[in-house]
Amino acid sequence: MERSLETQVDQAVEAWLRWVPRWEPATHRGRIAPCRRCLGSPILSAAGIGANVPHGVQHGLSTRIKTIVDHAVAEYTARNLPMLQSELDQQAARNRARSYRPTEDLEPEFEGLPLDPDPVPGAPFLFTIAGLADESSVELPPLPPLTEDAKAALRQEVALADEYANMVGREICGMLLRHRLNVQAAISQHVEPQIEALLEELTSSLDSPFDPEAP
Repeated sequence: MERSLETQVDQAVEAWLRWVPRWEPATHRGRIAPCRRCLGSPILSAAGIGANVPHGVQHGLSTRIKTIVDHAVAEYTARNLPMLQSELDQQAARNRARSYRPTEDLEPEFEGLPLDPDPVPGAPFLFTIAGLADESSVELPPLPPLTEDAKAALRQEVALADEYANMVGREICGMLLRHRLNVQAAISQHVEPQIEALLEELTSSLDSPFDPEAP
């Protein structure tokens, strides 16, 4: 039996709550570009996750919820939008034919993130993961062209899919409101103490930059 939307949201939040205690602050250089999935997300706002929460914590929940929305839209498309479904099937077949698929089977905390770090000026990469994936895509034949009428019909179906996605997203936002207290409690218990410890360590090192006994 297909799980209800409410059950899927409950399970996604529960999975995120089980993961949060394992979160640790990143020790590497952060990226400059903001995450388009998380920046200003109404999903995160509904769940009670503010913009000051570390991005890794945000991304783990937003990705899990996005998977639910994507699944709902995929079902709607399969039932009601045959032209868009045909295009998606063709694209899926192309993806399966690629010899290198680095974005597949990632954990929710990493899904949708850039494949490579930001480049360092004067230190070019010998190769990039994104570049290897692009080379794999170039090997595939192009999709068959569409007529102008077909393009117009496809655009209309895409608009309907987007409208349905927005409707599902709004419904999920309402469901997330009752999880706010648990979400915020998890952040207070597992995330904020680690951030405070980092700030305290930074303050200590700034107060005594030349102390030979400083860590």
